[in-house]
Amino acid sequence: MSRADVRDEPVGESAGGAQRPGTHPGPGAARTPSPLWSLGLFRSELLTTFRRWRTLALLAVLATVPVLVGIAVKIETSDGSSLSGGGGGGEGPAFISQISNNGLFLVFTALAATLPFFLPMAIGVVAGDAIAGESNAGTLRYLLVAPAGRSRLLLTKYATVIAFCLAATLVVAVSALAVGALLFPAGDLITVSGTRITYAEGLGRALLIALVVAASLVGIAALGLFVSTLTGSGIAAMATTVGLLITVQILDQIPQLDALQPYFFSHYWLSFADVMREPVYWDDLVKNLGLQALYAAVFGSAAWARFTTKDITA
Repeated sequence: MSRADVRDEPVGESAGGAQRPGTHPGPGAARTPSPLWSLGLFRSELLTTFRRWRTLALLAVLATVPVLVGIAVKIETSDGSSLSGGGGGGEGPAFISQISNNGLFLVFTALAATLPFFLPMAIGVVAGDAIAGESNAGTLRYLLVAPAGRSRLLLTKYATVIAFCLAATLVVAVSALAVGALLFPAGDLITVSGTRITYAEGLGRALLIALVVAASLVGIAALGLFVSTLTGSGIAAMATTVGLLITVQILDQIPQLDALQPYFFSHYWLSFADVMREPVYWDDLVKNLGLQALYAAVFGSAAWARFTTKDITA
Protein backbone atom coordinates (compact mmCIF):
# COMPACT_ATOMS: atom_id res chain seq x y z
CA MET A 1 0.00 0.00 0.00
CA SER A 2 1.48 3.34 -0.98
CA ARG A 3 2.08 5.99 1.62
CA ALA A 4 -0.23 8.36 -0.28
CA ASP A 5 -3.04 5.87 0.10
CA VAL A 6 -2.61 5.87 3.87
CA ARG A 7 -3.58 9.51 4.15
CA ASP A 8 -6.90 8.83 2.41
CA GLU A 9 -7.97 6.03 4.77
CA PRO A 10 -10.30 6.59 7.76
CA VAL A 11 -8.46 7.14 11.01
CA GLY A 12 -11.24 6.49 13.49
CA GLU A 13 -9.82 3.10 14.50
CA SER A 14 -6.64 2.23 16.28
CA ALA A 15 -4.02 -0.14 14.89
CA GLY A 16 -5.56 -3.07 16.71
CA GLY A 17 -8.97 -2.38 15.22
CA ALA A 18 -10.61 -0.94 18.40
CA GLN A 19 -12.39 2.41 18.25
CA ARG A 20 -10.34 5.22 19.74
CA PRO A 21 -11.93 6.99 22.74
CA GLY A 22 -13.73 10.19 21.84
CA THR A 23 -14.05 9.40 18.13
CA HIS A 24 -16.96 8.35 16.00
CA PRO A 25 -16.76 5.76 13.28
CA GLY A 26 -16.80 7.31 9.85
CA PRO A 27 -18.63 5.87 6.87
CA GLY A 28 -15.54 3.98 5.71
CA ALA A 29 -14.77 2.48 9.13
CA ALA A 30 -18.13 0.76 9.51
CA ARG A 31 -18.23 -1.15 6.24
CA THR A 32 -16.42 -4.33 5.34
CA PRO A 33 -13.77 -3.90 2.63
CA SER A 34 -14.95 -5.04 -0.79
CA PRO A 35 -12.95 -7.45 -2.99
CA LEU A 36 -12.13 -4.52 -5.27
CA TRP A 37 -10.65 -2.67 -2.29
CA SER A 38 -8.51 -5.74 -1.55
CA LEU A 39 -7.30 -5.81 -5.15
CA GLY A 40 -6.44 -2.13 -4.83
CA LEU A 41 -4.42 -2.87 -1.70
CA PHE A 42 -2.59 -5.67 -3.51
CA ARG A 43 -1.90 -3.40 -6.47
CA SER A 44 -0.53 -0.70 -4.17
CA GLU A 45 1.74 -3.22 -2.44
CA LEU A 46 3.02 -4.46 -5.79
CA LEU A 47 3.80 -0.94 -6.95
CA THR A 48 5.49 -0.08 -3.67
CA THR A 49 7.63 -3.23 -3.75
CA PHE A 50 8.69 -3.06 -7.39
CA ARG A 51 9.44 0.67 -7.23
CA ARG A 52 12.02 0.27 -4.47
CA TRP A 53 15.62 0.65 -5.59
CA ARG A 54 16.54 -2.41 -3.56
CA THR A 55 14.07 -4.55 -5.47
CA LEU A 56 15.22 -3.24 -8.83
CA ALA A 57 18.86 -3.87 -7.84
CA LEU A 58 18.06 -7.47 -6.90
CA LEU A 59 16.32 -8.06 -10.23
CA ALA A 60 19.26 -6.47 -12.08
CA VAL A 61 21.73 -8.81 -10.35
CA LEU A 62 19.56 -11.82 -11.21
CA ALA A 63 19.36 -10.73 -14.86
CA THR A 64 23.16 -10.38 -14.98
CA VAL A 65 23.88 -13.99 -13.97
CA PRO A 66 22.74 -15.55 -17.29
CA VAL A 67 24.72 -12.92 -19.19
CA LEU A 68 27.91 -13.80 -17.33
CA VAL A 69 27.35 -17.54 -17.74
CA GLY A 70 26.59 -17.17 -21.45
CA ILE A 71 29.67 -15.02 -22.10
CA ALA A 72 31.89 -17.41 -20.12
CA VAL A 73 30.64 -20.41 -22.11
CA LYS A 74 31.03 -18.52 -25.40
CA ILE A 75 34.63 -17.62 -24.61
CA GLU A 76 35.42 -21.14 -23.42
CA THR A 77 34.05 -22.72 -26.61
CA SER A 78 35.25 -20.05 -29.05
CA ASP A 79 38.02 -22.39 -30.32
CA GLY A 80 35.50 -25.07 -31.23
CA SER A 81 36.00 -27.14 -28.08
CA SER A 82 33.10 -28.27 -25.96
CA LEU A 83 32.52 -28.05 -22.24
CA SER A 84 32.59 -31.26 -20.25
CA GLY A 85 29.48 -31.62 -18.09
CA GLY A 86 30.36 -33.03 -14.75
CA GLY A 87 27.73 -34.48 -12.52
CA GLY A 88 24.64 -36.23 -13.65
CA GLY A 89 20.93 -36.32 -13.38
CA GLY A 90 20.54 -33.31 -15.63
CA GLU A 91 21.60 -30.73 -13.07
CA GLY A 92 23.50 -27.52 -13.79
CA PRO A 93 26.85 -28.97 -14.98
CA ALA A 94 25.17 -31.39 -17.38
CA PHE A 95 23.10 -28.53 -18.84
CA ILE A 96 26.23 -26.40 -19.22
CA SER A 97 27.77 -28.94 -21.59
CA GLN A 98 24.78 -28.49 -23.93
CA ILE A 99 24.69 -24.69 -24.10
CA SER A 100 27.08 -24.42 -27.06
CA ASN A 101 24.81 -26.78 -29.03
CA ASN A 102 21.54 -25.06 -28.14
CA GLY A 103 21.11 -21.68 -26.45
CA LEU A 104 17.89 -22.81 -24.76
CA PHE A 105 19.97 -24.83 -22.32
CA LEU A 106 21.23 -21.53 -20.91
CA VAL A 107 17.78 -21.06 -19.36
CA PHE A 108 18.07 -24.34 -17.45
CA THR A 109 21.68 -23.63 -16.47
CA ALA A 110 20.93 -20.10 -15.24
CA LEU A 111 18.04 -21.32 -13.09
CA ALA A 112 20.22 -24.11 -11.67
CA ALA A 113 22.96 -21.56 -10.92
CA THR A 114 20.70 -19.01 -9.22
CA LEU A 115 18.31 -21.31 -7.34
CA PRO A 116 20.66 -22.50 -4.57
CA PHE A 117 21.44 -18.96 -3.35
CA PHE A 118 20.75 -15.88 -5.52
CA LEU A 119 17.01 -16.41 -6.05
CA PRO A 120 16.15 -17.44 -2.46
CA MET A 121 18.38 -14.66 -1.10
CA ALA A 122 16.39 -12.10 -3.10
CA ILE A 123 13.13 -13.64 -1.86
CA GLY A 124 14.44 -13.62 1.72
CA VAL A 125 15.25 -9.91 1.49
CA VAL A 126 11.79 -8.99 0.19
CA ALA A 127 9.91 -11.31 2.56
CA GLY A 128 11.96 -10.32 5.60
CA ASP A 129 11.24 -6.65 4.94
CA ALA A 130 7.51 -7.13 4.36
CA ILE A 131 6.29 -6.47 7.91
CA ALA A 132 9.44 -5.51 9.79
CA GLY A 133 10.29 -2.86 7.20
CA GLU A 134 6.92 -1.17 7.70
CA SER A 135 7.37 -1.31 11.47
CA ASN A 136 10.89 0.10 11.22
CA ALA A 137 9.67 2.94 8.99
CA GLY A 138 6.81 3.73 11.36
CA THR A 139 4.12 3.09 8.72
CA LEU A 140 2.71 -0.24 9.94
CA ARG A 141 0.36 1.38 12.47
CA TYR A 142 -1.09 3.62 9.78
CA LEU A 143 -1.56 0.73 7.37
CA LEU A 144 -3.60 -1.07 10.02
CA VAL A 145 -5.87 1.95 10.47
CA ALA A 146 -7.32 1.14 7.04
CA PRO A 147 -10.32 -1.23 7.06
CA ALA A 148 -8.23 -4.17 5.85
CA GLY A 149 -7.59 -5.89 9.14
CA ARG A 150 -4.37 -7.64 10.10
CA SER A 151 -5.18 -10.92 8.37
CA ARG A 152 -5.98 -9.23 5.07
CA LEU A 153 -2.83 -7.10 5.24
CA LEU A 154 -0.66 -10.13 6.02
CA LEU A 155 -2.20 -12.10 3.16
CA THR A 156 -1.61 -9.18 0.81
CA LYS A 157 2.02 -8.98 1.89
CA TYR A 158 2.50 -12.70 1.27
CA ALA A 159 0.80 -12.50 -2.13
CA THR A 160 3.18 -9.67 -3.04
CA VAL A 161 6.19 -11.78 -2.06
CA ILE A 162 4.85 -14.68 -4.16
CA ALA A 163 4.46 -12.29 -7.09
CA PHE A 164 8.10 -11.30 -6.61
CA CYS A 165 9.09 -15.00 -6.62
CA LEU A 166 7.50 -15.35 -10.05
CA ALA A 167 8.92 -12.07 -11.35
CA ALA A 168 12.45 -12.88 -10.18
CA THR A 169 12.36 -16.34 -11.75
CA LEU A 170 11.03 -15.00 -15.05
CA VAL A 171 13.72 -12.30 -15.10
CA VAL A 172 16.40 -15.01 -14.94
CA ALA A 173 14.65 -17.17 -17.55
CA VAL A 174 13.97 -14.34 -20.02
CA SER A 175 17.50 -12.96 -19.68
CA ALA A 176 18.94 -16.43 -20.28
CA LEU A 177 16.63 -17.00 -23.25
CA ALA A 178 17.70 -13.72 -24.88
CA VAL A 179 21.42 -14.28 -24.28
CA GLY A 180 21.18 -17.89 -25.46
CA ALA A 181 19.47 -16.83 -28.68
CA LEU A 182 22.13 -14.16 -29.34
CA LEU A 183 25.23 -16.22 -28.61
CA PHE A 184 24.34 -19.81 -29.48
CA PRO A 185 22.42 -21.77 -32.13
CA ALA A 186 18.76 -22.71 -31.68
CA GLY A 187 16.80 -25.70 -32.88
CA ASP A 188 15.73 -29.15 -31.75
CA LEU A 189 17.26 -30.20 -28.45
CA ILE A 190 18.16 -33.44 -26.73
CA THR A 191 16.53 -34.21 -23.38
CA VAL A 192 18.34 -35.67 -20.40
CA SER A 193 16.91 -39.05 -21.44
CA GLY A 194 18.52 -38.75 -24.86
CA THR A 195 15.36 -38.18 -26.90
CA ARG A 196 14.93 -35.29 -29.33
CA ILE A 197 12.20 -32.67 -28.91
CA THR A 198 11.36 -29.59 -30.98
CA TYR A 199 12.43 -26.09 -30.03
CA ALA A 200 8.80 -25.13 -29.43
CA GLU A 201 8.37 -28.02 -27.00
CA GLY A 202 11.64 -27.01 -25.37
CA LEU A 203 10.26 -23.50 -24.84
CA GLY A 204 7.18 -25.01 -23.22
CA ARG A 205 9.35 -27.05 -20.87
CA ALA A 206 11.45 -23.99 -20.08
CA LEU A 207 8.28 -22.14 -19.02
CA LEU A 208 7.20 -25.12 -16.91
CA ILE A 209 10.62 -25.24 -15.26
CA ALA A 210 10.41 -21.50 -14.48
CA LEU A 211 7.02 -22.03 -12.83
CA VAL A 212 8.36 -24.98 -10.82
CA VAL A 213 11.33 -22.90 -9.66
CA ALA A 214 9.02 -20.05 -8.63
CA ALA A 215 6.84 -22.51 -6.71
CA SER A 216 9.97 -23.88 -5.03
CA LEU A 217 10.45 -20.50 -3.35
CA VAL A 218 7.09 -20.23 -1.57
CA GLY A 219 8.50 -22.05 1.47
CA ILE A 220 11.35 -19.61 2.04
CA ALA A 221 8.88 -16.78 1.35
CA ALA A 222 6.61 -17.96 4.19
CA LEU A 223 9.60 -18.44 6.48
CA GLY A 224 10.82 -14.93 5.73
CA LEU A 225 7.38 -13.47 6.36
CA PHE A 226 7.20 -15.23 9.72
CA VAL A 227 10.63 -13.88 10.71
CA SER A 228 9.44 -10.44 9.63
CA THR A 229 6.63 -10.56 12.20
CA LEU A 230 9.06 -11.31 15.02
CA THR A 231 11.06 -8.09 14.89
CA GLY A 232 10.65 -4.40 14.19
CA SER A 233 13.93 -4.16 12.29
CA GLY A 234 13.82 -4.80 8.56
CA ILE A 235 17.58 -5.36 8.38
CA ALA A 236 17.47 -7.90 11.23
CA ALA A 237 14.61 -9.79 9.56
CA MET A 238 16.38 -9.89 6.19
CA ALA A 239 19.68 -10.98 7.75
CA THR A 240 17.99 -13.68 9.81
CA THR A 241 16.12 -15.08 6.80
CA VAL A 242 19.26 -15.16 4.63
CA GLY A 243 21.19 -16.68 7.55
CA LEU A 244 18.61 -19.46 7.88
CA LEU A 245 18.83 -20.05 4.15
CA ILE A 246 22.60 -20.49 4.28
CA THR A 247 22.39 -22.70 7.37
CA VAL A 248 19.84 -25.04 5.78
CA GLN A 249 21.91 -25.23 2.59
CA ILE A 250 24.95 -26.29 4.62
CA LEU A 251 23.00 -28.84 6.65
CA ASP A 252 21.61 -30.29 3.42
CA GLN A 253 25.17 -31.23 2.39
CA ILE A 254 26.14 -33.11 5.57
CA PRO A 255 25.87 -36.89 4.98
CA GLN A 256 25.18 -37.63 8.66
CA LEU A 257 21.89 -35.70 8.39
CA ASP A 258 20.52 -37.69 5.46
CA ALA A 259 17.48 -38.74 7.49
CA LEU A 260 16.47 -35.11 8.03
CA GLN A 261 17.46 -33.67 4.67
CA PRO A 262 14.25 -34.66 2.79
CA TYR A 263 12.41 -32.25 5.13
CA PHE A 264 14.63 -29.25 4.37
CA PHE A 265 12.87 -26.76 2.10
CA SER A 266 15.84 -26.72 -0.29
CA HIS A 267 16.34 -30.47 -0.62
CA TYR A 268 14.32 -30.99 -3.82
CA TRP A 269 14.98 -27.62 -5.44
CA LEU A 270 17.00 -29.03 -8.34
CA SER A 271 14.34 -31.63 -9.10
CA PHE A 272 13.14 -29.24 -11.84
CA ALA A 273 15.74 -30.95 -14.06
CA ASP A 274 13.36 -33.92 -14.24
CA VAL A 275 11.12 -31.82 -16.49
CA MET A 276 13.79 -32.33 -19.15
CA ARG A 277 13.37 -36.10 -19.03
CA GLU A 278 11.26 -38.05 -21.50
CA PRO A 279 8.82 -38.89 -20.08
CA VAL A 280 8.85 -36.32 -17.28
CA TYR A 281 9.83 -37.85 -13.94
CA TRP A 282 7.29 -36.48 -11.48
CA ASP A 283 8.19 -38.13 -8.15
CA ASP A 284 10.71 -35.59 -6.83
CA LEU A 285 8.78 -32.72 -8.43
CA VAL A 286 5.65 -33.65 -6.48
CA LYS A 287 7.68 -34.10 -3.28
CA ASN A 288 9.18 -30.63 -3.77
CA LEU A 289 5.82 -28.94 -4.35
CA GLY A 290 4.27 -30.78 -1.42
CA LEU A 291 7.12 -29.76 0.87
CA GLN A 292 6.81 -26.12 -0.19
CA ALA A 293 3.07 -26.22 0.49
CA LEU A 294 3.78 -27.65 3.95
CA TYR A 295 6.28 -24.90 4.76
CA ALA A 296 3.87 -22.27 3.46
CA ALA A 297 1.06 -23.64 5.64
CA VAL A 298 3.16 -24.00 8.81
CA PHE A 299 5.06 -20.72 8.68
CA GLY A 300 2.14 -18.83 7.14
CA SER A 301 -0.01 -19.92 10.09
CA ALA A 302 2.77 -19.00 12.52
CA ALA A 303 3.08 -15.57 10.90
CA TRP A 304 -0.70 -15.06 11.17
CA ALA A 305 -0.75 -16.15 14.84
CA ARG A 306 2.10 -13.81 15.68
CA PHE A 307 0.92 -10.82 13.67
CA THR A 308 -2.71 -10.90 14.81
CA THR A 309 -1.69 -10.90 18.48
CA LYS A 310 1.29 -8.57 18.25
CA ASP A 311 1.26 -5.13 19.88
CA ILE A 312 1.85 -2.56 17.17
CA THR A 313 3.75 0.40 18.57
CA ALA A 314 5.14 1.89 15.35
